[in-house]
Amino acid sequence: MIHEEKRFWQLYIYLWINYALYEELDAEDVDPTRDVYRKCLNLIPHSKFSFAKIWLLAAQFEIRQLNLKGARQILGNAIGNAPKDKIFNKYIEIELQLGNIDRCRKLYEKYLEWSPENCYAWTKYAELERSLSETERARAIFELAIAQPALDMPELLWKAYIDFETAEFEAQNSLDLTEEEQKRECLQRARRVFEKALNYFRSSAPELKEERAMLLEKWLNMEAASGKLGDVSLVQSKLPKKLKKRRQVTTEDGSARIEEFIDYLFPEKIQTSNLKILAAAYQWKKKQKLSSGDN
Repeated sequence: MIHEEKRFWQLYIYLWINYALYEELDAEDVDPTRDVYRKCLNLIPHSKFSFAKIWLLAAQFEIRQLNLKGARQILGNAIGNAPKDKIFNKYIEIELQLGNIDRCRKLYEKYLEWSPENCYAWTKYAELERSLSETERARAIFELAIAQPALDMPELLWKAYIDFETAEFEAQNSLDLTEEEQKRECLQRARRVFEKALNYFRSSAPELKEERAMLLEKWLNMEAASGKLGDVSLVQSKLPKKLKKRRQVTTEDGSARIEEFIDYLFPEKIQTSNLKILAAAYQWKKKQKLSSGDN
C-alpha cells in the first residue's frame, strides 16, 4: 500500500520540481523558488517515505545562491527526518570539496550509526583517512567495520582492507632506507588481515569461492614479491584445486544450454572428502568381515 502511495507521490513531486525550476531559471526569482522547495518538503510525509531528490535539489539551489548555511540546514534536516545513502554521500562530497575534513568525519560517523552494515560507507571513510595519510585511523576504521555483526557486501570490504594493507607494505618495501624490522612488521600485519579475511570466507561465506581464491592469489603474489622476508609456503597449503565443470543454464529466450565454469576445491573440502571415503571403506570392510564370520 505504501509503495503504491509513494508511486503517486513521485508524480506529484516532479510537478513541484518543475515549478521550482521554472521560478529559478525562467522567472529568475530566488525567494519564490526557495518557498516552493520549502512547501514541497513540508508536504511530504517523511515518517512514511521521502525522496532524496527533492532534498538534494533544494540544497543545491541554496549552494547556487552561495547560501552554504541554508544548504547545510536542508541536508541536516534530511538526515534527521529521512536519512538516505544519496543524501549522506552528497553532503560528504560537498564538505570534502570545501576541505572540511572534520565535518566529513562527523557525517561518516552519523552515516555508519544509521547504517552500520554499509560496506561502501566504511570503505569510503577509510579511503578518506588514507588519502590524508592517516594510516592508523584508516586501519582502525577497517577493524571496526569487520567487527560488525552484519555486513551487506563483505567481499567489497575485505578486498578494500587487503588492498590497503598490501599497498602499505609495498610502500614500505619500495624504500631502500626502511628498517628491515619495519618491513617485517608491515608484512606480518598484512598477513593477519589475509588470515582474518580467509577465516571469514571459510566460515561465513563459503559460497564466495572465487573471491576466496583471488584473495589467496593476491597473498601468494605478495609473498613472492617480498624477497627474503616472503614465505610462499604459508599460502601454498591453502590454495584450492581448480576444477572444470559443466552446468545447464537457461537463456533469455527460455532455451537451455551447457556452459563450462571453474569450480574451486579447497583443502578442508578435500580432507573432508577423503575422510568420507575412508569411513565408507571402513564400513565396507567391516561388513565384509561380518559376512565372512556368518559363513
